[in-house]
Amino acid sequence: MIWTNIRRVSTAGAKNFARSGSVSFATVLIMTVTLGIIGALIFLSALLNYTLTGIRNKVDVSVYFVTTATTENITSLQHRLEQLPQVSEVTYTSREKALTEFRARHANDQLTLQALDELGGNPLDASLAIKAKDPSQYESIVDFLNTGPALSSSGTSIIDRINYAQNKSVINRLSLAITATQKVGIAVVLIFALASIIIAFATVRLAIYTSRDEIAVMRLVGASNAYIRWPFVMTGVLSGIVSAIIVLVLFLPVTWYVGHVTTLWFGGFDFFAYYRSHIWALSGALLGSGIVLGGVASFLAIRRYLTT
Repeated sequence: MIWTNIRRVSTAGAKNFARSGSVSFATVLIMTVTLGIIGALIFLSALLNYTLTGIRNKVDVSVYFVTTATTENITSLQHRLEQLPQVSEVTYTSREKALTEFRARHANDQLTLQALDELGGNPLDASLAIKAKDPSQYESIVDFLNTGPALSSSGTSIIDRINYAQNKSVINRLSLAITATQKVGIAVVLIFALASIIIAFATVRLAIYTSRDEIAVMRLVGASNAYIRWPFVMTGVLSGIVSAIIVLVLFLPVTWYVGHVTTLWFGGFDFFAYYRSHIWALSGALLGSGIVLGGVASFLAIRRYLTT
């Protein structure tokens, strides 16, 4: 019985979809635009997250140590920092590596290299570069360092300086920018989603309006509300599925073309590579959105003709 009803609803919904012609075309067109907007917002959200992650990864706090600090003292502090829940990564740079990197950066600056040679020895300090999971957590990490966990065997501090004071303004601005951007992004998504639902609802309602005489006849012969409603809901679902497939196909050349631009302008983010690597998630999101949008819009739109 259940399968019989499902088959009847599916067949009637497909017939309604095919028979409606221009109305079905208009419904699919509007829903394609709607789902295209939803898909574009997914890509923009991914681009935003990629950009913010890149900026976040460029910000860190460096701890420089006194020249008498031993490797054991520094690595001991490194292990303690890595155990903090706020810390995502700690990178150790020895004095020798710091000197090698300094010479490499100034390979074309003979005056600087000459001054370094005249100083004799290695004037650079060993350091730890600390990356927090969230920019707002750097202050608590610095507070941990200032409580005195970095001590030598004689009980004196091995920390020479922490560059948090110099980076604090940058870190605070980054935290504010991330928070503001996320809030604006959520607001934009909600606004476009609401507008898309209203437009799709109006279009589906128009499609059902063209079948009002058929609905009236079915009610006259005693058809139940469910018998009348579900074929139209299935028609809306089919419109959503077809629209989602069209959007997925259109995104293939669009992301390929736009990907070249975003790779150059947004630090290597490639829309086409994102499309390929997330094709199943995108398909699920768009098909799910199309089914819900078409089905719910049809369900709500036909209520008017079943309650009068």
